Amino acid sequence: MRLKFTGIFLFTGLLTLNAQTSDKELIQKAREIHENAITIDTHNDINVNNFTEAKNYTMNLDTQVNLPKMEKGGIDVTWLIVYTGQKELNKEGYDAAYENAISKFEAIHRLTEEIASDKIGLATTSDEVRRLVNENKKVAMIGVENAYPIGTDLNRIKEFYDRGARYMSLSHNGHSQFCDSNTGEENDEWLYNGLSELGKEAIAEMNKYGIMIDVSHPSKEAIKQMFELSKAPLIASHSSARALCDHSRNLDDELLALFKQHGGVVQTVAFSSYLNTEKDEAFAAASKELYEKKAEEMDIAILENDSIEKLTQSEEDLYYENIDKLKLAAKPEIEDLKMKVTPVNVSDLVDHIDYLVEKIGIDHVGISSDFDGGGGIDGWQDASETLNVTIELVKRGYTEDEIKKLWGENLLRVLDEVQAIARDIQKA
Repeated sequence: MRLKFTGIFLFTGLLTLNAQTSDKELIQKAREIHENAITIDTHNDINVNNFTEAKNYTMNLDTQVNLPKMEKGGIDVTWLIVYTGQKELNKEGYDAAYENAISKFEAIHRLTEEIASDKIGLATTSDEVRRLVNENKKVAMIGVENAYPIGTDLNRIKEFYDRGARYMSLSHNGHSQFCDSNTGEENDEWLYNGLSELGKEAIAEMNKYGIMIDVSHPSKEAIKQMFELSKAPLIASHSSARALCDHSRNLDDELLALFKQHGGVVQTVAFSSYLNTEKDEAFAAASKELYEKKAEEMDIAILENDSIEKLTQSEEDLYYENIDKLKLAAKPEIEDLKMKVTPVNVSDLVDHIDYLVEKIGIDHVGISSDFDGGGGIDGWQDASETLNVTIELVKRGYTEDEIKKLWGENLLRVLDEVQAIARDIQKA
């Protein structure tokens, strides 16, 4: 049996027990299930500065994801994200984003092939995932968040596939050359009312090569058109249920039904504002003053989103590096605040899992964090606390087989189906 835990696990108090089950028994049962499952987190952002010989994921960095935290929390597979923000829809913007994307692909390969090849390997199929897990290694997979760096050259889809990408979204926070983003909902402003013609061609190319189509950021109309056009199942790499939290990044019941109909999977995300807006806003308001005071002490500027969007990529990387330092410095005071104002927590995440399972079935639901990209909730603030999610699932009565599906088997099934369809297309 592979060993997935190091150190001592400290449960954070989310558990309430019935008369028949003790705290100790329930945690032990959750540990055994967690140990036996292949645990996959489908969305973890990266900073290339953490992929050097001097500073990398073999160290317990101030990142939410790294190898020591994965070991402690029993996470087997991390999908590392090639994310690029976007500027204008022109060649200059595409070329800059492409350069940024390639630097992230190269960083992931550097980790798995040079820096820590004895500890973590890159997987592109479910068989490779299982082989690496059986070798007691951690697993990296690659997702592309925003196809903007593809530009208008669809040959880059094959290039990204060859570099290891196995899912990709066609937009992020802003309409891309491929499709409308969910962000258009705010002002009801759209470029294409769904997919552009280039976006329709991109769907066919992704089907051809076996790249899963990720719908976590496009608009509802774009997602519906993707379901119509795609010959393979779709995924939402980090989204939750709109019925429980009315945010444009979440999926409403009409879209959820399409996942069930077409065999896809929705990876419920531990992002506080997508789980419970009311609790998130209350805690954010209470903590804002603490962060501002600490930022002033540390001479760090907290920027609004529109100011962040104007930064160059290197300026943006430095900004978020400073914000991470700020969060770490303010952590003791934030922990004290939680005693007065309840933050979004693991129970809220599993409320969404419960809803999705009831709506579309256990075979179409998974789990993601969006760590190092804004994700993290009380009880699952980083990869080291991952067991808390399994404890909450056990507490609510999920069986071992169901928990295995949620933690990874559903996602691997969809990957297998997408790749089988790609082989058929290429033969034809």
